[in-house]
Amino acid sequence: MRRPLTLSSLQRRTIVQAGTLALLLGRQHLARGASIVAVRIWPAQDYSRVTIESDQPLATTQQFVPEPPRLAVDITGMDLNPELRELVGKVRADDPNIAAIRVGQFQPGVVRLVLDLKHDARPQVFSLPPVAAYRNRLVLDLYPAEAPDPLASLIAERAGHPLDTSPGALPAPDPLGELIAQRQSAASTVPAAPMQPPAPAAPALVRGTDRIIIVALDPGHGGEDPGAIGPGGTREKDVVLKVAHLLRERINATKIGGNPMRAYMTRDADFFVPLATRVAKARRVQADLFVSIHADAFTSPAARGASVFALSQSGASSSAARWLANKENQADLIGGVNVGVQDRQVQRALLDMSTTAQINDSLKLGGVLLGEIGAMAKLHKPRVEQAGFAVLKAPDIPSVLVETAFISNPEEEARLRSSAYQEQLADALMRGIRRYFAKNPPLARSRTV
Repeated sequence: MRRPLTLSSLQRRTIVQAGTLALLLGRQHLARGASIVAVRIWPAQDYSRVTIESDQPLATTQQFVPEPPRLAVDITGMDLNPELRELVGKVRADDPNIAAIRVGQFQPGVVRLVLDLKHDARPQVFSLPPVAAYRNRLVLDLYPAEAPDPLASLIAERAGHPLDTSPGALPAPDPLGELIAQRQSAASTVPAAPMQPPAPAAPALVRGTDRIIIVALDPGHGGEDPGAIGPGGTREKDVVLKVAHLLRERINATKIGGNPMRAYMTRDADFFVPLATRVAKARRVQADLFVSIHADAFTSPAARGASVFALSQSGASSSAARWLANKENQADLIGGVNVGVQDRQVQRALLDMSTTAQINDSLKLGGVLLGEIGAMAKLHKPRVEQAGFAVLKAPDIPSVLVETAFISNPEEEARLRSSAYQEQLADALMRGIRRYFAKNPPLARSRTV
């Protein structure tokens, strides 16, 4: 005869069944009790990022539909809540990649996000563990399927053909090809002149080769990575972006030996760029110089002064330089990079190709920049320091990292927020770049127009 279930035996059976279900599903699927801490969207021409921060890891499945382009992401073990609904209103009309976001309860315990996209894309969906001020993050990165060519954009801009880099745009004109074609056409239509006796040789005219000189500007941090934050709340990523924009204006208005200069920014808005990608971007446009702009910070508010750093292959020039390099090299952890084993190997190879010649040229560049900054601001150290900064490891580009001031110092934080001080910094950096090229003419490149 079967005994009736008592309350205690029923409770025991429920506990056993729940435990068995937990083992079958795994911990990552039990996110029903997860709370959404924040939702953020970072739009940029390079890619748009959606971040969902929660107190527990979120289990997801996703599917990309190419026509019309959209990404559907199902978050299991969760019910629709007001925090997720906030994503709908966070999409900006000028977002280059995301047209709209829809959120709904797909089925019990499953929330579906649908990201309607403006063009074909290469989406990446990945999770990040807690780091720094962040808890668990679910990241949706939307990359255009056809990324614009930054070097072609710079050449087209110089030739007077603004390049439409939006995905789906018509192929951009080739200014170099057009110029060659025009000269060939002119040569073929001019009738041959009758033979004349040779005229006396005239003095050769000195003229510029119109070779574009490209300076890669690298505003540190960005997007999910705010960088250092001053006591008054000033964020490093915002200050250095403003200084970089001012410096870009000066570079684009300058010629060196008759050759036009153009600035290329690794980021021109508030979005995150991985360290290896910053190096790869500079190499892709065949940059002549690489200047990474930062604002220093230390545990003591008394630290002050600007610094300039070059790469070192044999250890840091001081313990402070080593500490700073280690801190800056952690940007990928905070900003969030989707890397597998193969990606890490590629990154490691890219960041291990530095050369002695590059370091020597970087020290020359750093020396003139430090001299110009020292004429308008206090220096932290009177010499260029060296350490293993990841962003300085382009093997064929003189590269320096400029710490404009200590944002952790209240007085220097106030200066960094000052438009006048930002203008003075941009002027000093521009003078240093001109001085460097005066003694170190840029090498020949095959990108003349």
